[in-house]
Amino acid sequence: MRERQTHRDRLRAQEFEAFVAGAGGRLLHTATLLTAEPTAPAGANARAQRLLCAALARTYAEWDRLRGEDPYDRTRQELAVRFAREAWRHRHPLGGVLGRLAPLERLVLVLRLYEEVGEDQTAALLGLPADRIRAVCDRSIAAMRSVGPRRPAAGSALASGVTP
Repeated sequence: MRERQTHRDRLRAQEFEAFVAGAGGRLLHTATLLTAEPTAPAGANARAQRLLCAALARTYAEWDRLRGEDPYDRTRQELAVRFAREAWRHRHPLGGVLGRLAPLERLVLVLRLYEEVGEDQTAALLGLPADRIRAVCDRSIAAMRSVGPRRPAAGSALASGVTP
């Protein structure tokens, strides 16, 4: 009996490791977009890494109960929920491509455009009406189009003309 349990645990761990190996990079990129952290240098996206780690831990804990549910969708949902909780509790200095957007705008834009989650599914995930999701997405796209590239901060290597 104990050998059977150990075998199941080993199989579960191998399945989860395969899932993370296949989807971990994309999920980390999603988390990095959500947190609006820069991707370089290595380790610059520490909040995104913590967010993903917590979401993956929850997915692993529920691995046996997924029962045919896509683990990628489940982890993405957990990322969105955890990001939403964190974003509304704390305000952090932002950077990255989507740093000029509010947390809800960033979340909707990443889910709709990067993750290609349908409007109705996004609305259900966030507990908002579909027309609100559409409006937030349209407003986010307009904001990204209307503002040119960010200028480097005064005193930075790029602002002073020095190449790093």
